[in-house]
Amino acid sequence: MQVKISDTTVVVPSKPPFADDHLLPLTHLDNDPNLRVTFRYVRAYVTTTNSSDPFHVISTALSAALVHYYPLAANLRRRRDNRFELLCSNGQGVPLIRASVESTLDSVSQLNDSDSQFLEQLVPDPDPNEASVNPCVLQVTVFKCGGYTLGAAISHSLCDGMGATQFFNAMAELARGSGEISVQPIWDRSDLLRPRDPPRVETPVLHEFLKLDRKFSPYEYGKQLGLVVRECFEVKDDSIEKFKTELLEQSGLSFTTFEALGAYIWRAKIKSSGIPTDETVTFAYALNVRKLVNPPLPIGYWGNGSIAMYVKLSAEELMEKPMWEVADRIKKSKSNATDEYVRSFIDFQELHYDEGITAGKEVSGFTDWRHLRHSTVDFGWGGPVTVLPLSRNLLGSVEPCFFLPCSGSKGKKDGFKIMVNLRESAMPAFRKEMEKFSSQEFGLSSL
Repeated sequence: MQVKISDTTVVVPSKPPFADDHLLPLTHLDNDPNLRVTFRYVRAYVTTTNSSDPFHVISTALSAALVHYYPLAANLRRRRDNRFELLCSNGQGVPLIRASVESTLDSVSQLNDSDSQFLEQLVPDPDPNEASVNPCVLQVTVFKCGGYTLGAAISHSLCDGMGATQFFNAMAELARGSGEISVQPIWDRSDLLRPRDPPRVETPVLHEFLKLDRKFSPYEYGKQLGLVVRECFEVKDDSIEKFKTELLEQSGLSFTTFEALGAYIWRAKIKSSGIPTDETVTFAYALNVRKLVNPPLPIGYWGNGSIAMYVKLSAEELMEKPMWEVADRIKKSKSNATDEYVRSFIDFQELHYDEGITAGKEVSGFTDWRHLRHSTVDFGWGGPVTVLPLSRNLLGSVEPCFFLPCSGSKGKKDGFKIMVNLRESAMPAFRKEMEKFSSQEFGLSSL
């Protein structure tokens, strides 16, 4: 199925957001080398053929929103210390691509189970140089039924998922006719989340999880794994609840869905990939620290406000430990999340930024998108029926796993879905492990 691109419009702010050209700083969290990637994802919307033109509605809302969020139209510039800053100049804008496809959203199941090659056509894919010039690129693709998708490619150095969703919610408010946005964006990155003077690392656990290796790049290493493919799996409510109940009966401990299913998926991925038993493997996830730091980040702060948390085991330990113990390691890792951990992480970046900070090989990245307010991004036709991330580089991992809200515009939602990126050779075996989970054959003593 072919997506036809008609043209690209550079959308500028509807009125000048500033008088003079200037530089804007980024925080050490923004400059984390693991976040030096473009994050790509797509939202699908159902409308009717008699609706207003989605491209016009979105381009007008984008122009108005850029008055408040003009850094998205700036240029990323590398400083002498190898960190990035933003160069903001009058006349900058965000490229908005207009595209169409001669099929209906229903014919591609509202993007559920869609061909990966087709999905890739719905989202811009700038190379690193293009992403520096245009850290935000959007694409509106209109389907024959009147429905459309909004594809986004945004530099992770500017914001995380919550920050990007804040921006899109502002766009959506303006598209629905609001004269003002309800949440005013706050930049202030020179003062918030800055390193201490002098910098100091007072959280020993950071030295357990991170090491220094100038010669190692996790995303370059990932190219050695061969083709990485993605697949979505449905997780029904009754299956996950039964799984958590059995873990409770074994251990006397209660686990969240993320802790329990994360443990299952991590083990299944490592087993399916045939990782040597003496290899160290890492479970990495992003934890929102906006309310954790002291003082809390202000409402409206839209920079990177999450920090990487880690669990490390040998592949042998991951295979042989009872499942509840693996889930408990994930649960206990959250206790490391303190204001001091965040400050030490920032200071660690200050002290060792150019020394190749890395969590090592075989990192499995996990992130939970079920509560990011995607459903509120409503441009006038209702929220998206499907939200799909297309990025494969995350948290030093080239095989990330996303917990996603259940798709569909009709009926009661049952459970949610996970999107797994995995080396192609391992996917058949992993698929069998997920089939066992769906059949509630959890194999809690071992897989």
